[in-house]
Amino acid sequence: MPSKSILITGGAGFIGSHLVRLFIKSYPDYHIYNLDALTYAGNLENLRDVEKAPNYTFIKADITNQHHLEELFQKFKFENIIHLAAESHVDRSITDPLAFVKTNIVGTLNLLNSFRDLWRSDFEGHLFYHISTDEVYGSLGEEGLFTETTPYSPNSPYSASKASSDHFVRAYGETYDLPYIISNCSNNYGPFQFPEKLIPLMINNIIEEKKLPVYGDGKYTRDWLYVEDHVKAIDMIFHNAKPGETYNIGGLNEWKNLEVIRLLCQILDRKLNREAGTSEKLINFIKDRPGHDRRYAIDSAKLKLEIGWSPAHDFKEGLEITVQWYLDNQKWLKHIISGDYRKYYKSQYSE
Repeated sequence: MPSKSILITGGAGFIGSHLVRLFIKSYPDYHIYNLDALTYAGNLENLRDVEKAPNYTFIKADITNQHHLEELFQKFKFENIIHLAAESHVDRSITDPLAFVKTNIVGTLNLLNSFRDLWRSDFEGHLFYHISTDEVYGSLGEEGLFTETTPYSPNSPYSASKASSDHFVRAYGETYDLPYIISNCSNNYGPFQFPEKLIPLMINNIIEEKKLPVYGDGKYTRDWLYVEDHVKAIDMIFHNAKPGETYNIGGLNEWKNLEVIRLLCQILDRKLNREAGTSEKLINFIKDRPGHDRRYAIDSAKLKLEIGWSPAHDFKEGLEITVQWYLDNQKWLKHIISGDYRKYYKSQYSE
């Protein structure tokens, strides 16, 4: 579905920056608008290599500000939306659930209303693509996979807020004939990920020889998806899927958290020329968090069958690439940890 005007929300974040880069480089005839509030996880340093591209515009804005969104939609006439902007860290949602309600639910509703009001007379050629998570499905036992028809059963404030936003997107499709697509992805990893998430947190702690905190028994299982595989799936879904469809995107890489951490220890001991087993001594089991889902696993058969996508990276390969990126980008990592990355926006853009 060709389009020359695409709004990507959350485009300065981890997944969003990879998607913005892919679309800028792959579709020079499109104009990509990156809307981001630049909260703690939004970092324009992630996009330095494309920030001067002629088909790119950055907009600093908060999706919770309905009035500002309406002004932007009237000014730029965004033809399509790929919506990634979200609060996404489960631990933060346990501490401050209302922040997740505000951004993930109210923010999504604001976008839906602005999109509906702009194009309600003719939705032909327009699309609202909502990026969601496998966590809306709840927790799996030792067997089985999440499919697109798995009932929703969220167990954290984060997953509940994402489930709610999914429901609102579908409701707007049914009520207002708003053309939408939803995709639910498994755990992403790769370059530019904010170091509160498991893999970059462990990489940084291993580098600095700090303790490696492991919840509970460490046997919580996740399906890991390399971020570039994810954004390629988004690209293919955006251009080929029928409105009203939902797709699950998984990496076919199930690993227990403790296995992931031990593998990172082995890779970094080798790359840092440390004696084998050195970093594993940093593993520190801590009290489990509330409502911790035991296992996630995605069935991506529909996406492979209908769209032709499958992940290109196995987990060990992707992890090697990721670890090397963090080792090669220590300045970026230090900026993130210190908060200095926020200065980059001020140096490049006026408030």
